[in-house]
Amino acid sequence: MCAILAYEGEGISKEFFEEMLEKTISRGPDMTRIQKVEGGWLGFNRLSIMGLNEAGMQPFNLNNNYVVCNGELYGFENLKNYLKSLGYSFKSDSDCEILLPLYEKLGTAMFRFLDAEFACVIYDSEKKKLIAARDPIGIRPLYYGYDKKENIVFASEPKNLIGVCDKIMPFPPGHYYENGKFIQYRDMTKVEKVSEDSLETVLEKIHDKLLLGIDKRLSADAPIGFLLSGGLDSSLVCGVAAARSDKPIETFAIGMDIDAIDLKYAREVAEYIHSSHHEVIITKDDVINALEPVIKALGTYDITTIRASIGMYLLCKWIHENTDIKVVLTGEISDELFGYKYTDFAPDAVSFQEEAAKRIRELHMYDVLRADRCISVNSLEARVPFGDLDFASYVMSIDPEKKLNTYGKGKYLLRKAFEKDEFIPWSILMREKAAFSDAVGHSLRDDLIEYADSMYSDDEFDKKRFQYEHATPFTKESLLYREIFEKYYPGQSEMIVDFWMPNKEWEGCNVDDPSARVLSNYGESGK
Repeated sequence: MCAILAYEGEGISKEFFEEMLEKTISRGPDMTRIQKVEGGWLGFNRLSIMGLNEAGMQPFNLNNNYVVCNGELYGFENLKNYLKSLGYSFKSDSDCEILLPLYEKLGTAMFRFLDAEFACVIYDSEKKKLIAARDPIGIRPLYYGYDKKENIVFASEPKNLIGVCDKIMPFPPGHYYENGKFIQYRDMTKVEKVSEDSLETVLEKIHDKLLLGIDKRLSADAPIGFLLSGGLDSSLVCGVAAARSDKPIETFAIGMDIDAIDLKYAREVAEYIHSSHHEVIITKDDVINALEPVIKALGTYDITTIRASIGMYLLCKWIHENTDIKVVLTGEISDELFGYKYTDFAPDAVSFQEEAAKRIRELHMYDVLRADRCISVNSLEARVPFGDLDFASYVMSIDPEKKLNTYGKGKYLLRKAFEKDEFIPWSILMREKAAFSDAVGHSLRDDLIEYADSMYSDDEFDKKRFQYEHATPFTKESLLYREIFEKYYPGQSEMIVDFWMPNKEWEGCNVDDPSARVLSNYGESGK
């Protein structure tokens, strides 16, 4: 990951801008650079992944235009060759150097052609204005706000904007900003035409498009590792990568010291794919001690996100402190596309599709936020193959009748699509989903609930929770998280739309805890 910061206006000094940028140095510890532009500032903290020498340092400059970008642009080599044929020359091997030539040729239309996970800000010297954009899923973070002089500020994380902007909001995915307006260039949830592909063709396309999505993300000039939970999604990513590699890949798993569900399954996958496997064991004290730094890093009060982040944060911290890994691949975004345990209760295909669309629209506030912050705060970069734009667009277009769990097995299409390859053990391919926070260890959730219960009497809980009108805490655990959140992000709760919960309007989903463990169909998932 890298960090970008941009300020439009003359209202702050270089020293103040440097202080703002310093708050996200962990995202880009390799090098920092600040560029004064007419009517503003651009800043960049670099984590070197592609084009490792100093020539790849941003901001890039072309004809007095500048760009800062936190992103990976897939297939950039072809675009680069095309631009060379038009007379452009390049100083580095960085993928992001192609952005300014593309902007010169296409303007803001270029964003819809990018196959990328990115957040970027361009300074247009002719317009003397900033133009910002974010990828269609929101895998790379970007926030914005206005200072007291109504100057707009863009940053990779809200922590850069605390004390500068009264209200901080996430930059909407699939949009670009120009002349004071946010303009949508791509909506991942909009299906122009429902696919009429046969089941056989659907399985073939899921298979081939995901393989391409994984292959794209295996290219880096820095060492790559893989988070392996032992569940279907991360196991598939690891299995494919191992089959593509001429040496053992590096896999990493985490679990509680007494009841970790997934460690044994992760170990089974690692042995099957012959990876160089690492296990990190954590205790109740590790979990409780990580709570505040995790919420500080995340910038959320959401229960599900925080529970699931503790294991990921501690695992990535271990990777950063004990290896030379710079890039990690993860299994996020599969659930939103193919279904959670609770979407088994969808009353019909239309409801299933609407729920998937809602989850994709909100991803940047939940699972994608978790992956970004837990990984980037430990100076690593996340890559998410299930978020490949071509793959995700196709899965959204599949007839939702085919995606409903009428097969007696969740995520049936994904499982069936990879049955023939034997990338992972059949038992793992068909293993039911367990929630990550539970799979790290059932006691993790229980320990957090017990700790929160010890912090408040019933009277204190009733008194304190109603201080918050937006996303009012509804358990002692959620109150504890909200109070820690407010310590670091006072008055900024609207950055997260609400608590991640199953769809309470569906029969069987009106529960008071977001864990799949409370659902009647959890069954074998937690064993």
